[in-house]
Amino acid sequence: MKFHQLRYLCEVARRGLNVTAASERLHTSQSGVSRQIQLLEEELGVEVFVRNGKRLVGVTESGQMILEISKRILHDTESLRMVGREFSTESRGSLTIATTHSQARYTLPRVLPAFAQKYPNVRLRLHQGNPTHVVEMVASGQANLGFATEAIAESKELVSIPCLEWQHVVITPVGHALTRESPLRIDMLSCYPLITYDQGFAGRRRIDGVFQEHGLTSNIVLEAIDADVIKTYVELGMGVGIVAEIAYDPMRDKGIEAIGAGELFGVHTTRVGIKKGSHPARYVIDFIELLAPRQTRATIEACLLNPSEAPGTTIAPGSAIAATPCPPRAETVPDFVVTP
Repeated sequence: MKFHQLRYLCEVARRGLNVTAASERLHTSQSGVSRQIQLLEEELGVEVFVRNGKRLVGVTESGQMILEISKRILHDTESLRMVGREFSTESRGSLTIATTHSQARYTLPRVLPAFAQKYPNVRLRLHQGNPTHVVEMVASGQANLGFATEAIAESKELVSIPCLEWQHVVITPVGHALTRESPLRIDMLSCYPLITYDQGFAGRRRIDGVFQEHGLTSNIVLEAIDADVIKTYVELGMGVGIVAEIAYDPMRDKGIEAIGAGELFGVHTTRVGIKKGSHPARYVIDFIELLAPRQTRATIEACLLNPSEAPGTTIAPGSAIAATPCPPRAETVPDFVVTP
């Protein structure tokens, strides 16, 4: 049994039994992947995959157990490497963060400069995607941590740490009729064309749910993953927008006004997600402390070492990041690599 055989096995399962996709990801040949899996099956004396000719169509009962053990072995091996890296270079390395556009655009700029000042030799990478993609990247080991509002708490593979609470605001062109209405009611919003987040982003599920609870239909004329896009089309008069409050700045957004909508759509919690069983470097823990000032190193480490079996393991909510200003950027900062 060889370590790379376990990697091949898990990658094929992760790619939906698509050997071609797995071989491309592993930078090797399709025939090589198939051959190594067959050799492993012969050594174990059982078949991991159900085959229809040369095509893989399922996973056997014994294969499910083998895959789970293989995943644990690969994960524990990476944890050993992380421990070694941490104690050999405690302030040098890389930190890959998977997050949504809104968090990358509006929240992380309040945190990254402080982190860069403390760890100038840590290279930062940001990967942006929808919340499901964020969870997948962390669960697969492509990112050290994920930062999003949706999906993280529901993942069985991640430890979920609350960081930031926020509400929605309704944004309108300056002088819009809604700005003269108090309190704002959901039936008022149903009378206007709406511009808001795409499905799966920034509390969109809750927005839809509130309209449904009141037996109303929302007239959503434009969906976007980017609050800046939403604000642009609101300013052009295409409709009324619903965005996260962190995306609105009265000093910057001169052409629009905002109305608090917390009473309509509730309070949301943005979370950090880390793969269960991980042993992150010390600078990763420090980064989480910057995101959630009320979380301490001790509580974060305790949560990582002893996560509950329930999905979405959590610890006590933290305070809003906006309440904690960051110190000035250090003269020496790491390279930033931002990928879509």
